[in-house]
Amino acid sequence: MIDLTLEQLREQTPANTPWFGLDLGEKTIGVATSDPARVIASPLQLIRKTKFTEDANALLKLMDGRGASGLVIGLPLNMDGSEGPRAQSCRAFARNLQRLRAVPVAFQDERLSTSAVERFLIEDLDLNRKRRAQVVDRTAAAWILQGALDRLRA
Repeated sequence: MIDLTLEQLREQTPANTPWFGLDLGEKTIGVATSDPARVIASPLQLIRKTKFTEDANALLKLMDGRGASGLVIGLPLNMDGSEGPRAQSCRAFARNLQRLRAVPVAFQDERLSTSAVERFLIEDLDLNRKRRAQVVDRTAAAWILQGALDRLRA
């Protein structure tokens, strides 16, 4: 149940349940959630990476607590659309997560999402570097998830 299209993700998850969006970084996992109607994405939490099983269990616990039924994972494609090591790492995370629990997963192109979020945090919210570092990954996860939700409504 990984690498679904967004339409397949919608079909394979119960209506009126939120989805989670993930921004998988080297040291952290930014987590965002949608509302049950899947209209609005909001930053939720930052998971500091330790070991995969601990990270995955923290994520699954969050999903259970919110009743989330699916994941949209940001896929960091190269600018030419090809997949490099970071994209392969994201796919591996999804495959490994499936060994713990069958969770429907779709990938969303996240090219430039962190840059866009950084620009927003600087220009619109005037956050300093320290404060930006605390919110950028979970805000990027919300950006990724909102892009997926918007694509489904288009």
